[in-house]
Amino acid sequence: MQKPNLTCSLSTLILGSLLTLGCQADTTESPTGKALEPWQQAQKTEVWEPVPRKVEAPADGAPSDAIVLFDGTDLSEWEGESGGEPTWILDEGAMTVARKTGGIRTKRDFCDIQLHLEWRAPSDIEGMDGQNRGNSGVFLQGRYEVQVLDSYNNKTYPNGQAASIYKQHIPLVNATRPPGDWQTYDIIYQAPEFAESGALQTPAYVTVLHNGVLVQNHVEIQGATEWIGEPSYDEAHGCAPIHLQDHDAAVSFRNIWVREL
Repeated sequence: MQKPNLTCSLSTLILGSLLTLGCQADTTESPTGKALEPWQQAQKTEVWEPVPRKVEAPADGAPSDAIVLFDGTDLSEWEGESGGEPTWILDEGAMTVARKTGGIRTKRDFCDIQLHLEWRAPSDIEGMDGQNRGNSGVFLQGRYEVQVLDSYNNKTYPNGQAASIYKQHIPLVNATRPPGDWQTYDIIYQAPEFAESGALQTPAYVTVLHNGVLVQNHVEIQGATEWIGEPSYDEAHGCAPIHLQDHDAAVSFRNIWVREL
């Protein structure tokens, strides 16, 4: 049996002029004892399967595996928050809240998702401030809100400003553009999991990029969004619609798509 080669190095200690010998077995041999070439060594850590499936990712549109929820042409993927036809206004490739008529929700149910949408707060802000300026919201599974608000030079409580997880998590920074400008949200959402008994097993988590800036970094959702009181997971549930809120402001939305994860 051939002995392994030893790669040895001498180190001279400054104090006392002592010599030490450190040896390490050479594991870069083939079964026949021949030293492997670097490319053969590299092959040992190459993984060839599974091969990721191909997804087209155009610069100005949805990925090829996305479900397009709104492309500016119709509201066929949406219904009123209590069912029935949506009442929101469709104009120039955008849909705008028809104030005081109620929110809208997707006809489809979703759990874990990547969600992209663009929104715009009204440019007319005369006499409005705080929570009264461009207020809406994106409710994941109809329960957990990513706040939509005109937070450009607009003071309000930070856990209620744009891109907050409403009343739960303050955004890392305020990346809001001026009112009248289009804004983007890119949301990565992991739905909560419940035991058969209805008890919470794993909470929901969410990551949010606002105008391309990371503002929520895999934060834990503490329960259903509440205006008054503490959030809680008081109801076990499965997949559910995405809900866009009517908060009595003419907020517009466009280019909405989702990828199921």
